[in-house]
Amino acid sequence: MRRLLACLVAVLIAAGAPAWAAERPVTILISIDGFRADYLDRGITPVLSRLAEEGVRGAMRPSFPSKTFPNHYTLVTGLRPDRNGIVENNMEDPAIPGVTFKMSNRDAVRDRRWWDQAEPIWVTAETAGIPTAPYFWPGVEAPIRGVRPRYWVKFDMDTPNAARVDQVLNWLDLPPAKRPRFVTLYFDTVDTAGHDYGPESAEVNAAVAGVDVEIGRLLEGLKARGRDANIVVVADHGMAALSDDRKAYMDDVLPKTAYRSLAGGAFMTIYPAAGHEAEVDAALIRPHDHYQCWRKAEIPGRFRYGRNPRVAPYFCLAETGWALTTRDYRPSKPERGAHGFDPASAEMAAIFIAHGPAFRAGVRLPDFNNVSVYPLLAKLVRVSPRPNDGTIADIAKGLVAP
Repeated sequence: MRRLLACLVAVLIAAGAPAWAAERPVTILISIDGFRADYLDRGITPVLSRLAEEGVRGAMRPSFPSKTFPNHYTLVTGLRPDRNGIVENNMEDPAIPGVTFKMSNRDAVRDRRWWDQAEPIWVTAETAGIPTAPYFWPGVEAPIRGVRPRYWVKFDMDTPNAARVDQVLNWLDLPPAKRPRFVTLYFDTVDTAGHDYGPESAEVNAAVAGVDVEIGRLLEGLKARGRDANIVVVADHGMAALSDDRKAYMDDVLPKTAYRSLAGGAFMTIYPAAGHEAEVDAALIRPHDHYQCWRKAEIPGRFRYGRNPRVAPYFCLAETGWALTTRDYRPSKPERGAHGFDPASAEMAAIFIAHGPAFRAGVRLPDFNNVSVYPLLAKLVRVSPRPNDGTIADIAKGLVAP
């Protein structure tokens, strides 16, 4: 069969068929931020549902903490946040004093020191001479380990979803020698609607349906260009509903002068103020209603979290659906949905769909950890995976050639 295919390709090229006819399928990794696994069952995603029916479907458990930057970096490195270095959306590093990493700090986002603890798939591919185009993926703005992707774009949340799809198709119109073989696409509208209106809202359904339309446009564009693609659709986490009567207040147990925090909501990261270490420890390390706190060295082993120097000294995790906050916190608008909760919570489960020539049809995978997406990507892109926390065995039964 392989000899027959090789002969067929040779005939096509000799007959003047376009150069892409001899190419391997492009790998396209699509992230729909905040797309909970069960959104796929709402009957509003004809395109994604068809991909799932014709390919492989499963639910992924995010890595801890179930936040955006940590899990996006996990998906492309195969390392959990405690090992890939992006331990939170907002963090500090003793080796980078005076700087707080956060998504709005553009200088930090572009600083490779925050990302160099791991090697994302596009760095491995570029080093092997494979052109890549990770579009709007956390980390692409930094020259990680001294390597940049061939094509990348500075993140702009205001870029319409349609323009994002158009950019990917434009890259795939490049001449074969310049055309990327690994591409990512990122949509944030579902996550935004989930935060603003809650996961059960009409607004989330509209956002889900809108992304489905754009993925349909991508597929139509691939078909029109005769491009074969292995498409992997993922999310970084799910979404849980919040309400005004499910809040726990940190200042009920600890005065604000005793600590500072870089995060609130599903969890709080706590940094004791100088001279208040014992006070903070006594206040936090005891039973609390609707949340639990740990010293970083004592975070439960199942979370695989707490050894990285960037992890805060204390970590307090709320029950799923509860928010940890302070009484003087005044958000610009109410938050009706959140993530960051225990990855084992059903609400945190993320979508996974794989479709293309590398995949079998109609396969439903058992729930698996998102670290296993990375070895799958390495197989599709045909690079040797770096040491990682995943296993291709989690997805193997969905592959034509495991």
